Amino acid sequence: MQKILITGAAGNVGSRLTALLKDIYRLRLSDIRTPAGFAADADFVPADLIDKAAIERAVAGVDGIVHLGGISAEGPWDTILNANIIGCYNLFEAARLAKVQRVVFASSNHAVGFYPRRRRIGVEVPVRPDSRYGVSKAFGEAVGALYAYKHGLRVTCLRIGNVADAPIDQRRLAIWVQPEDLAQLVRIGLEHPDIRYEIFYGASDNERAWWDNAAAHRYGYRPRFRAEDFRGAALAAQAKLSSDPIGDWYQGGTFCSDEHDGDVPAAY
Repeated sequence: MQKILITGAAGNVGSRLTALLKDIYRLRLSDIRTPAGFAADADFVPADLIDKAAIERAVAGVDGIVHLGGISAEGPWDTILNANIIGCYNLFEAARLAKVQRVVFASSNHAVGFYPRRRRIGVEVPVRPDSRYGVSKAFGEAVGALYAYKHGLRVTCLRIGNVADAPIDQRRLAIWVQPEDLAQLVRIGLEHPDIRYEIFYGASDNERAWWDNAAAHRYGYRPRFRAEDFRGAALAAQAKLSSDPIGDWYQGGTFCSDEHDGDVPAAY
């Protein structure tokens, strides 16, 4: 069994993936602090991403990394800079020094959030981040490419939509990913022999999807869960929400409308 480090293991996505992967890999878990509920015998290394020495301790001796650590929402620039940009660089550099073989980087749909919902996009489009958080994820994808092509790491970037048991509104009918489908994408990144550097969309079988996930399908991704199975409840919940002309136009939703003072949406 491969030894895999999961950073950000105390978060919602980290805890879900830990439960799904614990019988497949030998896991080491890391976060800024030890959360309640961790097993006493868990291989846990506390680490702040800004602390190079702590990150080097966390990655020592592992074969692969699932990098979920950092700030998972919009925040002040200094916070995003430290956790998601400097911290992300520290993680990749520590992986290089430790000769880690693979990194699966948790990117986000917010790296491309300023594409309109009427446009279907693949992984080849230029980034259009919708927030400082989205900028940090675009940065992480770029750092991943640098370390893949310059240093030989095998890197997979997952532009994750919304991880949950079910989609809860109209936007999430397009971007939802069921945790087991996300775990399948993570396993492709950790195991597929042909991975060098790839970007996949973290989405389930969503009929309303704005994303072309052909790249993931080429590597064998076969999502098992369908967003449309939850259509009735999601659309009923959507009907109760207030209109958001900016957020409802763009794929990034409220991340686009928050602090927005630019031009009105255009059909591009």
